[in-house]
Amino acid sequence: MMECSWKVFALFVFTSLGIQYTAIKSLRMTFTTPCPSLTAENRCGHIKDNVTRALCEDINAQPGRKHILIFTTARSGSSFLGEIFNQNSDVFYLYEPLFHVQDMFTNGLPSIDRRSLLGASRDLLHNLYDCDFYLLENYIKPPPKDHITYSFFRRGSSKALCSPPMCNQSQESQCLKACRKINLTMASTSCRSYKTMAIKIIRIPELNHMRTLVDDPRLSLKVVHLVRDPRAVLASRINTFVSQYRSYQIWNSSGRKPHNMDLTLLINMCTDYSKSLKTAFSRPSWLKGKYMLVRYEDLAKDPVKKANEIYNFLGLPWKEGLSSWIEENTNATVAPNSSKYATIRNSSKTVENWRLNLHFSIVQTVQNLCNTTLSQLGFQLVDSIQQLKNLSQNLVEPRVFLPFI
Repeated sequence: MMECSWKVFALFVFTSLGIQYTAIKSLRMTFTTPCPSLTAENRCGHIKDNVTRALCEDINAQPGRKHILIFTTARSGSSFLGEIFNQNSDVFYLYEPLFHVQDMFTNGLPSIDRRSLLGASRDLLHNLYDCDFYLLENYIKPPPKDHITYSFFRRGSSKALCSPPMCNQSQESQCLKACRKINLTMASTSCRSYKTMAIKIIRIPELNHMRTLVDDPRLSLKVVHLVRDPRAVLASRINTFVSQYRSYQIWNSSGRKPHNMDLTLLINMCTDYSKSLKTAFSRPSWLKGKYMLVRYEDLAKDPVKKANEIYNFLGLPWKEGLSSWIEENTNATVAPNSSKYATIRNSSKTVENWRLNLHFSIVQTVQNLCNTTLSQLGFQLVDSIQQLKNLSQNLVEPRVFLPFI
């Protein structure tokens, strides 16, 4: 009976949101005819309703505006890669806005397949790239009042949302204390003042799911696809997501796989990786000039060089001070805190620490399930505990993954 009730509730929520999407898209269509004045402010300033005015202004987005998608999976080093954009004062960076979509549908309910959230996720991303933050209000809990919320996920991880006019604090902790609330109308206005917007996501399963956004000529979206050795990803998840990976922790500490062990999480990770790489390596026309694959291991080994390559691909000018920030944050002897989102560490020395923390039997299982992915990305297999623990033997083959131009 309980199983039936939550399914009915989920169906009701999906249906309600579907009606909202239809209403919003219909509203967009009312602005297909150019307004008489020359500026978006003159064209749309007479409209009192914030949502309607934002949609009108959206038709006149800045020409030449750059849109960047950091496409990756959880615990792949994406927080650090995101910071390479966040530290650029010319970039409006958002950290995981799709958290709100997932939270809306999964809180208090059994886990829902992320694929069932694709429509909502893509619609939200499209709106955010247009600097339209109003659709986001449908997913924030509790609902914003007068477009003001105290619940914007990791707001402090975006310097743009912590800088004037939004706030005036450079550090995440200070931003959260001094500027607890966020005005989404002001966020939309601030966003439009930037010529580059970057969004990091970990909640879209496959690269192919992003095709509708990449195909949109008005967005001119470019994708930076961050990948990492699946063995390292799993080791990090076991250490970070305690409740979700409890059975893996038991397995890792004892060396014995629990009876009836559910490997769904691991299988899904391997499957998503494999399908995304298959799409990328087939070099489809819709990715031409819009896709770059980055191994976290290469980024960690020479972060300044790799970051420059990424900026060159995206056509972004290198900012003064960015090199020194990267050097400072990737050569730390001791991380200043134990936050799971920390980006300060000695990256070149910690990139293979998973080999010391993951039991050999788990490594063997990952290698069996992710064999194709490991081969595609140039990660060598290990066939003994001695080989696993011998850090002098590099498991990362030298590979050059050129951007698809």
